[in-house]
Amino acid sequence: MDQPGNLAMLDLALVWSDHVLCQLWPNRTNSRVAKSPAKMMSSESAEQTMAQAADQSDTLRNLPLPNSKSAAAIATQLRQAIMDGVYVDGERLPAERQLAVALSSSRTTVRVALRILEDSKLVNRRVGSGTFVTFRPETGDDDVAEVTSPLELVEVRIAVEPHMVRLATLHATLRDLDRIDEALNALEAPGISAEAFTRDDRTFHQAIADATRNPLMISVYRQINHVRGHRQWNAMKDKVLNEASIADYNKDHRALYDALRARDADQAVAVIDRHLDAARRQLSAVRGGT
Repeated sequence: MDQPGNLAMLDLALVWSDHVLCQLWPNRTNSRVAKSPAKMMSSESAEQTMAQAADQSDTLRNLPLPNSKSAAAIATQLRQAIMDGVYVDGERLPAERQLAVALSSSRTTVRVALRILEDSKLVNRRVGSGTFVTFRPETGDDDVAEVTSPLELVEVRIAVEPHMVRLATLHATLRDLDRIDEALNALEAPGISAEAFTRDDRTFHQAIADATRNPLMISVYRQINHVRGHRQWNAMKDKVLNEASIADYNKDHRALYDALRARDADQAVAVIDRHLDAARRQLSAVRGGT
C-alpha cells in the first residue's frame, strides 16, 4: 500500500482507539482529537466513523469476555452468542478489529477463532463483505420463519413467556440475573437505534429463558428468537420502534428485571403480560394502517 493509504489507515485506527477510550473513560479529554482534528481527517469523516463505531459497540455490548484469550476460547464465546440468538442466521458479525477490541485479543487470534466457526458451519466468511452467521436452529419446519407473521410471533410469545418468567423467578442464579442486567443496560443505552434495540431485546429475553434452567424452554425460545431475526420483523421494526416506544418498552424491561430479582413471580407475569399486550396492539395498529 502507498504512503497516503497507510496514513489513512493510521488515522482510522486512531479515531477508533479514541472512541474506545472515551467509552471506557468518558470523563477524560480526548486530547489527540481536541488538539489536531484537521491532521487526522475531516470533522465530517470523523463523525461518521465514530457513529459507525458506536453502532458496533452496541453490537458488542453483550459479549462477555471469554475465560482465556485463546482462539478456541473466543470461538466458544462467539458460538454461544450465535446459539443464544445474539446473532441470527444471515446477520453479519462485527469486524475483526471490533471483536479484537471487545474481547481483549489480537486480530490474528480472532481470525483463527472465526475460521474455527467457519469449519463448524456456523458462519460464512466473504472476502470484502465480512463474516455472516449461517446457523439456523433445528426445527421440523425449516420455513417456519418464512410463514410466521410478526403478529403471529407475538401471539406465541404471549402463550410462552408468562410461564417462562415464572420459572425464571424460581430458578435464576445470581449469574443469570447479572446477565439479564447486562442486557438491560444495553437496551437502556441513550440514543439506541431500532436495529441495536431489536438485537439487544433478543438477548434480554433469551437471558430470561436461560434463567429458567429448563433445556426445552431454552431451546423453544431460541427458535422464537430465530423467527424474530427474520426479514419480516426487520421490515416491521422501523414502523413500530421509535424513541417513545423504545422508552415505554424499556420501562417494562426494568420492571420485569426488578420483579425477577425480587423473586416476585406474580409481578413478573403481570409485567410480561402488559409488555406483550402493548406489542400486539402496536403491531395490529400498524397492520391496520397499511
